[in-house]
Amino acid sequence: MNEQTVTLPKSFYWIASLAVVWNLIGIASYLAQVTMSPEAIAQLPIEQQPLYREIPVWATSAYAIAVTAGVIGSVLLLLRKSLAMPFLALSLAGIIVQMAHAFLLTDALDVLGITSAILPLFLIAVAIALLWYFHYCRKQGWII
Repeated sequence: MNEQTVTLPKSFYWIASLAVVWNLIGIASYLAQVTMSPEAIAQLPIEQQPLYREIPVWATSAYAIAVTAGVIGSVLLLLRKSLAMPFLALSLAGIIVQMAHAFLLTDALDVLGITSAILPLFLIAVAIALLWYFHYCRKQGWII
């Protein structure tokens, strides 16, 4: 199918646009974390401070890759480009690496409680859902 003959449902534009906004929020969250001053970290409860002070470069890099690839992949999805898939997959991989550090290599669960795993699990679920949606769109002939 070519681009002119495919009629896309409005839901495609809603989902892809929400994906872009979601990932832009991820960029804002990343920037808020990496620009957190020592004074701001000192305002956190004492047991949480090491969770922010001792983040290794590779975990911060995984976070940056996750959100950047997520934005690029979502924009490419909105533009109906097949190149969206590797970026969406890279975003998922970045999230998994970042969260592996946070929850397997630190005492974040002990410090923050089990409910602190809800958002990371939701982030992973959204990334998986976006990958699934990309494949669904491709099967529908919406991806060029």
